[in-house]
Amino acid sequence: MRHSVWTAGSNLRRSTPMALLALALWSAFGTLPAAAIETAARNAILVDFDTDTVLFEKNADDEIPPASLSKLMTLAIIFDQLKSGAIRADETFPVSEYAWRTGGAASGGSTMFLPLNSQVSVDDLIKGIAIQSGNDATIVAAEGIAGSVPAFAELMNAKARELGLTHSHFANPHGLPDPGQRVSVRDLATLATYLIRTYPEHYPLFSEEEFTFNGIKQRSRNPLLAFGADGLKTGHTAEAGYGLVASAKDESGRRIVFAMTGMKTVGERATEARAMLTTGLRGFENVVVLKDGAVAGEVAVTGGTGSSVPVKAAREVRFLEPRGSGAPYKSEVVPVGTLEAPVAEGRRVAVLRVTRDGKTMREEPLYAAAAMEEAGLFQRIQETVMSHFR
Repeated sequence: MRHSVWTAGSNLRRSTPMALLALALWSAFGTLPAAAIETAARNAILVDFDTDTVLFEKNADDEIPPASLSKLMTLAIIFDQLKSGAIRADETFPVSEYAWRTGGAASGGSTMFLPLNSQVSVDDLIKGIAIQSGNDATIVAAEGIAGSVPAFAELMNAKARELGLTHSHFANPHGLPDPGQRVSVRDLATLATYLIRTYPEHYPLFSEEEFTFNGIKQRSRNPLLAFGADGLKTGHTAEAGYGLVASAKDESGRRIVFAMTGMKTVGERATEARAMLTTGLRGFENVVVLKDGAVAGEVAVTGGTGSSVPVKAAREVRFLEPRGSGAPYKSEVVPVGTLEAPVAEGRRVAVLRVTRDGKTMREEPLYAAAAMEEAGLFQRIQETVMSHFR
């Protein structure tokens, strides 16, 4: 389920004085004024990684050209193929004339400078795509895995359907303009989340700042690596503008993922992306209502060897919210009907109702933290008699 804390419409415009004020407040107090969530990006989304909570969105489902951001899907296919054993990291693929002409140095786009008719390992191709954004590397990988670019695009679209990317369709592995190729920033954030969660062994590649191949050193184009981000990808075409998919963690380990497109210059992309990163990491906080494994309270039991059982949630109960957003939460244990023995450990017996200013914000299931046996006949008779005198 997707939850939205704050959203923005298409008429949202960036106010430079407000942005400067926001940065000053972030620096001085670590708090976020609501008006600071503004961006010049045409499309944007900011997501809390652990909870999948949408913290901010602007035109997040518009179908737009992906540019090089489509290479995230190319990498997802390569990682899947490695995991299944269909290919090996040390396996080599040939550099065809099509890959050399379409994605090589002569093409004028981002390239790994692969020599014509050479053999390149899958491991080097991954680095060339993730770090250098080489168009030639994506074509070599596509041809090596599927036989052709169209066949590889079919794999990309099958993966898109599997991940529920409802506003995306892929026509090639590199993102060069094609009328049949489109994505949404929401889909890009979902794809980035998939890569981080599913392939932690490969994800560190996205934070590498440079890669040397065939004597040529190239640096990552991600401007946020210098400011604490650990991935993922930038992209640009004339139609798409400048875009970026990024992720970062704060000191507590809370991770954010965001995608932005439609910016006008490299400088604007860097400025807007850095502001979004700051917003996501400093503008929100986790409010822990119940720690993982902690007992939430007791629920009364009738006909048992004891009067009550302790209850706890299946996981930590917490909220992500804007800093300084209001009154504190209150929580109470609410039994689900009358609980009679015997009670098995792990049985759902109550809910934790979390309220704020008298309004119910959330209800989390609670489970018996210990078993309760049924009382003996004499004890049950005694309890029945005593209940008449209460």
